[in-house]
Amino acid sequence: MYASHDSLREDYEVSCPELDAIVEIAKSIGEKDGLIGCRMTGAGFGGCAVSLVRTEALKLIGRKFEEGYENKTGTTPAIFATRPAAGARML
Repeated sequence: MYASHDSLREDYEVSCPELDAIVEIAKSIGEKDGLIGCRMTGAGFGGCAVSLVRTEALKLIGRKFEEGYENKTGTTPAIFATRPAAGARML
């Protein structure tokens, strides 16, 4: 996920400082503390990042994102927790 974000930032130039900050915070948390990966998502130029997080670490990681992002940007992030689903299918 980190390599994908790096490519979007460097090769396609569609990231922004706020998204880069989220990814850097994720890297600093690391797998040892339950954060598996993070990258921007959507069309770029602002917007959202998606992170893979171990369920048991969700609250701690959420707090670390809030604190780190506020320190770097002066803005409180909106954080949404979801679980993967089966995806689209014919009904």
